[in-house]
This record gives sequence, C-alpha cells and structure tokens, in this order.
Amino acid sequence: MRILVIRFTSLGDVILTTPVVAALRERYPQARIDYLVMQSCSEAIEGNPHIDTLIRFDKERYGGLIGLTAFARRLDRYDLIIDLHAKLRSRILSVLVPGSVLRYRKRSWWKALLVHLRLVRYRADATIVSSYFKALASLEIPPGEENLSFRFSRADQERVAAHAGAVVLAIGAANPTKRWPVEHFARLGEMLSDPIVIIGGNAEKRDGERIRRRIGSRCTNLAGALSLKESGALLATARYVVCNDSVSFHMARAVGSQAFVIFGPTDPGMFTYDDRAVLIRADTACAPCSLHGDRQCPQGHFDCMRKLTPDVVRAVIDQQVVR
Repeated sequence: MRILVIRFTSLGDVILTTPVVAALRERYPQARIDYLVMQSCSEAIEGNPHIDTLIRFDKERYGGLIGLTAFARRLDRYDLIIDLHAKLRSRILSVLVPGSVLRYRKRSWWKALLVHLRLVRYRADATIVSSYFKALASLEIPPGEENLSFRFSRADQERVAAHAGAVVLAIGAANPTKRWPVEHFARLGEMLSDPIVIIGGNAEKRDGERIRRRIGSRCTNLAGALSLKESGALLATARYVVCNDSVSFHMARAVGSQAFVIFGPTDPGMFTYDDRAVLIRADTACAPCSLHGDRQCPQGHFDCMRKLTPDVVRAVIDQQVVR
C-alpha cells in the first residue's frame, strides 16, 4: 500500500500532523508512507521515523497550475492520499495525482468569514489534532492523543550543549498580535534568576538584543542564529520555555520540555494542555478574536497581551514549574 500525506505549511501545523503519521504507521506497518511538504517547512518533519520519503515542494520552481501539473507528473501513483491542508494547492494536487483521497475538513467558510468581519468571536470546534484524525475515520483509526514528534541530530545537540538547563524565551510568532510585548519578556527575564536564552527567527534578532541588554550577562540572544532543528535540540534540554502561540510551543511539547504558552487573540481550545504544557492568558472580554492573529489589535488596545503582566506570568511559573 502506498500512502501520501500532504501538509504544505506552516511549521507548527506540520508538527501537529505527526500523531496522524504515527497512527497511519501503526495501522499499516508495511505501507510506504510519503509526506509532501513545502521546502521551507521540511525541517519540521524531517527525520520522522514513520515516513519513508519526504517530498519537498519548491513553490518558486513549480508555481501556478502548469508548475503544479509538472510536479504531479513526478509523483508515483498512490493508493491513498490524505490531504491535511485542504487548500487550493493541495486540492488540485490530490486531483492530479492518482489515488483515493481523504481530506481534513477545515472550519466552515461562513464561520471564518464572520470571524474575519468581527461579527462573532472565534471558538474552535475541536483541537487541530482531533480534526486531523477525523479525516481518517473511514480507515477505522481512532482519534489519538497529541503525542507530537520532532527529531534532531546529535550534531544539533552539540551545537547548543553549552546552554543546557537554561530558561528559553521564544519571543516570535507568525503575526504581531500573537506576540507578548517585548518589554514584558524583558521584565520577566529580569525577575528570573536562571541563565536565559532567547530564540526566534531573523525578524526577532533586534528585539532579542533589546531583551538581552535589559537582562544582562546571564542572557544569550540566539534569535536568528539557530536552525529549527537546533532550536528543538535546545528546547529539549531547557529548564522550561516561555513562548507565544507559535511553532516553539509545539516543538517544546514534542521534545518533552515544559512550556508556558501565552495566548492573546487566538483560541487556546485548538490544543490540549497538561503539567508540561501550561496555558497562560488574560481574562479579556474581546478575546479570542482571530483565527491566526493580525497585524494590529482590531480594538486598538491590545489588552489581551498588554494586561497579561510579567508578574502574572511569573506567578504561574512559580506555581507550576516542574522542579
């Protein structure tokens, strides 16, 4: 049996598909399972032991319908195609590549439109992982837990070994309103006594440096300096991580680190939590207000993040950190 799993983007969502891949391997131990992902997001799934072939899609080379058709001709025939993206590109590709198709069902378009127009508040109908599993219902694969997977190499571990045991502040997120204010991260860092490492992408380098200067010599700014795999290796040895609703949250869960995750405009009901995944949010009447976050607060006040003070976050950490 040949199975193709499709999830092009984003980094966090790719990691969230890993329980589905593991369940497919358990159900079909002799099957060939391939995974199709955007080249820019392939690090999130690379090395997964349940995948036979990781197929990287280069959207610059295979852009548009002509490019997508050319790419489809390169693929094998599959018995089963599982579309966990359910957007235009994956829908077209699942038509162009021979095989029976099972597709993840996204939220209703009308609900997404009402949220976008600010007519209703967004509430998740189910967690993302459980929604992925619903696509497998006809295969008699029961819904699984959020046992996420993220793999890195020994070389990745060695590159970050000097920072083992530090507290990690993961300050980035895809959209601005999902980011706890930089000054809050800096103040929290000042309140802690542990060595601190800041991670993020190139976009967070400047803010990371601002935080580092505030905290002082026990803080190291590695924003923009680590690969995704190296960041995962660092999280695996962290004392704990404080992060936004971002890929760092899912990586931390996948590698077994305790994560204190800060939510603002998005709905925490999309995920599950336990003593190693601790939710922190302010009690504001207008949140959650967005599917994925926005460039700026639609109300103009940003209370869901601004009013979540470092003192509140520090108190939660002191109460729930695993010693």
